[in-house]
Amino acid sequence: MPARAYLILEDGSEFEGVAFGYEGETIGEVVFNTSMSGYQEVLTDPSYNGQIVAMTYPMIGNYGVNPEDVESDRIQVAGFVVKEYSKTYSNFRATGSLAQYLIDAKIPAIEGIDTRKLTLHIRDKGALRGGIFLDRKNAVQRLLAHPLMEGLDLASGVSCTKPYDFGTIDRSRPLIGVYDFGVKTNILRLLSQSGFSVRVYPSTTPLDTIMKDGAKGIFLSNGPGDPDAVGYGRDLVRGIVEKRVPTFGICLGHQILGLGLGGKTYKLKFGHRGANQPVKNLLTGSVEISSQNHGFAVDYESLKHDPDIEITHINLNDKTVEGLRHKKLPIFSVQYHPEASPGPQDSHYLFGQFHKMVCGD
Repeated sequence: MPARAYLILEDGSEFEGVAFGYEGETIGEVVFNTSMSGYQEVLTDPSYNGQIVAMTYPMIGNYGVNPEDVESDRIQVAGFVVKEYSKTYSNFRATGSLAQYLIDAKIPAIEGIDTRKLTLHIRDKGALRGGIFLDRKNAVQRLLAHPLMEGLDLASGVSCTKPYDFGTIDRSRPLIGVYDFGVKTNILRLLSQSGFSVRVYPSTTPLDTIMKDGAKGIFLSNGPGDPDAVGYGRDLVRGIVEKRVPTFGICLGHQILGLGLGGKTYKLKFGHRGANQPVKNLLTGSVEISSQNHGFAVDYESLKHDPDIEITHINLNDKTVEGLRHKKLPIFSVQYHPEASPGPQDSHYLFGQFHKMVCGD
């Protein structure tokens, strides 16, 4: 019989349910994701490192898991929360159950709680430290001793430890150096499909090292944690500007780019996590439905007076900055995930735009 489990937040809020998958305890920042599918991609996205993710869709696990729908080499979330776990799964690609997947990775999960109530609480109070516990004793004290997300450089902890090539390096295709702050596999796949040779580097790699390898452009990846804590990112962007290297950043990479260009970042109350965020392209007037996963944002006020920086995209829900570009240099970024996975493919064109920028088309 499944063990009784509790999701407890730092403000003392308590949600009772049962453990499914691995029966253990964990602490992290509790956030919610509004995607209806794609739970395996969510679980393996390095941007969720250090977080307990609650899915708002009421039934999770019905199509199982498989070795193809992964965004990294392991589950990255600290814990997983669902309303109802589907104990049976059916899909021609499935190779196992979600519960066994979590057991194998020793990731605690809880089902049977009111995820609607939890989501409304987070929207009201903001993202909070929380934990999945089997024993409620001293839970809040343990949570309050856990570090806040602000000030944490989590990117260095999920970055690769040595360079590697994604696919075959074809000298007829321009080489892109990817800074791995927690890069998703589908980003690398789309860069390759867009006509690039792709080489991935640890997050602290000197820019000169990548340029000596023959890179024609730089990609700043997504990742977890507080962008302001990634101090080495500012120096990297200054080097990119000095060398005028074509550069594309997304998510954490976008925030790091904003900081390196002289802007500021701040923590959102509860962030944007889901596959249905409306974003307006200010350059074309078109609206894209985007996939997003971030808890920090670039401060518009800190960049709006810089004559060399242009805000290119905004979030139509809360008007936060979703994209920017340098007017004189081949540098641009977006806050959302143009590779989606899961999510709509409205923004795939950005990879083609980057290819044209690198090749001078």
